[in-house]
Amino acid sequence: MSLPFIRVKNMKKVYGDKVVLSDVSFELNEGARAGLVGFNGTGKSTLAEILSGVMDYDAGSIDTFGRNLKIGYLRQSVNYTAVDFDQMMNGEGLYEHTSQLGLVKAQEWKDKKLPHLSGGERLKLALADVWASNPDLLILDEPTNHLDLDGVKWLVNQLEAFRGTAIIISHDRYFLDRTVTTILELEDGKVKTYSGHYSDYRDEKKRQHEHQLKQYEAQQREKQRIENQMTQYKEWAAKGHRDSTKQGSASERKQIGLKEFHRVKAKKTEARVKSKLKRLTLELNKNGVEKPKDEASVFFQFQHADKRGKRMVEAKQVSKSFDGRSLFSGADFYVKHGERIGLLGPNGCGKTTLIRMILGSESASSGELWRSPTLKIAYLSQDVGDLNGELTPVEALGFAEHRDIHRARTMLANLGLNEEKLRQKVGSLSLGDRVRVKLAGMLLRNYDMLILDEPTNHLDLPSREQLEDTLSQYSGTLLVVSHDTYFMEKLCDKLLVFEKGSVQRQEMGLSEYKKYNSRDSVDDIAQQILLLDTQLNAVLGELCTIEKNDPRYPVLDEEFLKLSREKRQLMALQSKAK
Repeated sequence: MSLPFIRVKNMKKVYGDKVVLSDVSFELNEGARAGLVGFNGTGKSTLAEILSGVMDYDAGSIDTFGRNLKIGYLRQSVNYTAVDFDQMMNGEGLYEHTSQLGLVKAQEWKDKKLPHLSGGERLKLALADVWASNPDLLILDEPTNHLDLDGVKWLVNQLEAFRGTAIIISHDRYFLDRTVTTILELEDGKVKTYSGHYSDYRDEKKRQHEHQLKQYEAQQREKQRIENQMTQYKEWAAKGHRDSTKQGSASERKQIGLKEFHRVKAKKTEARVKSKLKRLTLELNKNGVEKPKDEASVFFQFQHADKRGKRMVEAKQVSKSFDGRSLFSGADFYVKHGERIGLLGPNGCGKTTLIRMILGSESASSGELWRSPTLKIAYLSQDVGDLNGELTPVEALGFAEHRDIHRARTMLANLGLNEEKLRQKVGSLSLGDRVRVKLAGMLLRNYDMLILDEPTNHLDLPSREQLEDTLSQYSGTLLVVSHDTYFMEKLCDKLLVFEKGSVQRQEMGLSEYKKYNSRDSVDDIAQQILLLDTQLNAVLGELCTIEKNDPRYPVLDEEFLKLSREKRQLMALQSKAK
């Protein structure tokens, strides 16, 4: 049986007038794997800093049951400096982990290299440093941001082998489903604990929401019934008062005491109204059900791009080198209008460089990279560093017309930036809010192609899911770099893959590619090839029986070419798997 490992009770943290954590309480057993989730700005990183000892808290307690814990704390990669990395380079056992993460030459890095590390290299170096410290408690803040597939796989395996306790802040649903068995939800300054993986938590949240909504609606119906009854009683009481003041003959008043009768009747009715109201108030105070809080809706709405032509980007034997080091060579690929393509490859392979080349800010070392001269591209950079930090969000978007400014303010409000944040400088906003500002600018302009470099980094989970749904409706071209597996699998049905020193186009999505790229899939690939051979023979046989002017000919010809391409792709994967 697992023993209690850490208990947090009634923790409170205040910044100025703002209460960030009001009453945080939870307990984890030894060896627990907990995912800490919540909307951006709810205080997840603040709680992580308090648990790691970096920050003090104002009230409450943290009990480790007599243990003197060694804590390994991974901050978000953007919070590390070159000085931090320089200090890490002297740590014992570091290079064993850097080599496992693919940083095979990290020990040769000089001072000039450290300030210019990519996001993935920074994260891997920080992860290696955390693991080399042999901690009892791991606190990982967004550990998969910028991490490639091999890095995520390494981290999952390390967490499976880790004997201590882990608290993980992540917006990566795929990663949480594979690594945690408890969810700590931070909302309104408090923590609520759920058992199970992230998907289990979402299902339970939905069930609880629907149950509470039904109870609330039943309560409201009963409240409305009582209020209608009270309104009727009030009308009766008013009528009683009116009748008690009616004038009649002296003999009538003397005979039946009409005036006094109506006065007494009105008072009894008023007493009944007050009694009903008192009982209703007591019942609502004691057993009242609050209306369940709807998750903040984030609406992304893109203008539909006009079709500009079939091929929008095409590479022929493209190579790129830096200081004599080849990033890739002999790249041949194309991007058509309306396609959804994922850019896949390990950290440092040149994905961001290729994006810059497509944008026209980098040139090829050799070969030809063509793009349509009428192509309009919107680029969401990985760290949103191209926004002017000295401007407000609306100013940073560069709109001058009053109508456009009004639309921008409305869009930013829909994306969750309230009036207070709209008055702040961009430099003081969180990274998640800066992503929203950049997205707002993209939403308000009409583009043919969106290049999204880690678009879900720093976005909370509901925002990720809403962005997926909206991009699914986008009619233009998407080129996506993301380490969010669910995001890639839902959106991208084709890939540009960096492998063997080149860039290859694959006519399949991420899950298919991972399946066919596995050594265990040789037999499956062989069966697929046999099936394609059968389909090719059938199409070819039909082509041979009709003339070229037959309306079916171009359709069958296109089908033959498509099947042939798929067969070549599978044969290449089969050769690699062997």
